[in-house]
Amino acid sequence: MSQLVECVPNFSEGRDPAVLDDLRRAILSVPGVRLLDVQADTDHHRSVFTFVAPPDAALEAAFRAVRVAKDRIDLTKHQGEHPRMGAADVVPFVPIDGITMDDCVALARRLGERIGAELEIPVFLYAKAAARPSRARLPDVRKGEFEGLRDLIGRDPEKDPDFGPRRIHPTAGATAVGARPFLVAYNIYLSGGDEALARATAKQVRASSGGLPGVQAMGLMVGGEPQVSMNLTDIDETAMHVAYDAVAAAARAAGADVAWSEIVGLVPERAVHRAVEAQFRLREPVGPHLVETGVREASAPSLAGFVDAIASAEPAPGGGTVAAVAGAMAAALAAMLARLTIGRKKYADVEAEFRGMLHEAEGLRARLLALGDEDAAAYGKVMAAYAIPKDREAERRAAIQAAMLHATQVPLRTLAAARDVARLCARAAAAGNVNARSDAGVGALLAGAAARGALYNVLINVRGLPDPPAGLGLAAQARTIAAEAAALAAEAGQTVEETLDG
Repeated sequence: MSQLVECVPNFSEGRDPAVLDDLRRAILSVPGVRLLDVQADTDHHRSVFTFVAPPDAALEAAFRAVRVAKDRIDLTKHQGEHPRMGAADVVPFVPIDGITMDDCVALARRLGERIGAELEIPVFLYAKAAARPSRARLPDVRKGEFEGLRDLIGRDPEKDPDFGPRRIHPTAGATAVGARPFLVAYNIYLSGGDEALARATAKQVRASSGGLPGVQAMGLMVGGEPQVSMNLTDIDETAMHVAYDAVAAAARAAGADVAWSEIVGLVPERAVHRAVEAQFRLREPVGPHLVETGVREASAPSLAGFVDAIASAEPAPGGGTVAAVAGAMAAALAAMLARLTIGRKKYADVEAEFRGMLHEAEGLRARLLALGDEDAAAYGKVMAAYAIPKDREAERRAAIQAAMLHATQVPLRTLAAARDVARLCARAAAAGNVNARSDAGVGALLAGAAARGALYNVLINVRGLPDPPAGLGLAAQARTIAAEAAALAAEAGQTVEETLDG
């Protein structure tokens, strides 16, 4: 089963290239890890690494990097503008594909336990992984920083770590490990102001002071310029351009202005698209108007080529891939319905809900397309297992069993994703733009067909197992999910047909 998680560890080092290289090598020493970005800031004396990997590889890479940070970074000699409590200050996991937030929570707890036991660094779980409500927000966990926590851990029960010793590590401090959605680190620099203005502006926009939801902010001086440093913890709740406008308005009210801004690390493409769409008041998504989008689409395999591949004598791509693609098309229709509902005054009461629907639909669309590719690859693994000579019977049987179980799990994931798409289509039919209700019906039909097709693939693969009882649980799970998908698709269809009949 293919899974992908993002990890974004922050280290209290932004000046020494040798230490940054050691951290980079530690992360890349784990097979399967792809390092996407490294941002180092000398004023903050902090670096942010962003990498993606399967869950176990992500955990191992994060652990190796934390171990390097422990050996190479001494907080007793560290001074920087950014708050910090550890050499490896914070290590969050973010679900990307085929993995849930609950999976990331479990991953965070495994890493935290290992850091505490093997490196003897106290670990605090935060965000979605927090074991205590008071530790959900990172600023609350880090309050007092290294020097303050050094005096409190082991004396104040409220500062007892979730893992590791009840004492601060003398040079590596403490580490926060968590699970969270995408976070955008965004800094805005002010002109004509000072640190007091930056602090006042930060207080005005941050959520904890009654400002923008999902915004953490602080004001400080960086390179002689006042900076409002922000973490946007939910860009669907508060987008980048909304945060920018709020900071700019507060600065102008005080007689200053925005000088420039910067993004730290990586951001989802949709965050930039939304900012452009808002700035130019576009009624349609900007993506289709971008040259790069056109190039990607032109470089992708054509629809005609895909259909030709299905029609060939080759057994893959086959029904499993087709089911996943049908689900992806249904998700695309759900995304379209969300976009046709968002921004219309008539549907203002469901706008927030449909923004969330858009985000979910786009994620499901990408996931189902990936599952289509994975289904075809799974068939290749089955064929490779069957190619093992029959005189190695035990080895051959075990390989076939493993390959067939994998080939069963792929359509099972397709089935679950198609069920979720059917739910979106049912909701879009009930509450979305009535002028596109027929599209909701088509999406529901496709999602229902995708689910049913995926069910067929689960059942036939279970039947092909050398040890079929091992797949009975998967078959039962598939039948339950398929029934849910069918009910949701039928619900959407009934809504659509009642509208058309009326």
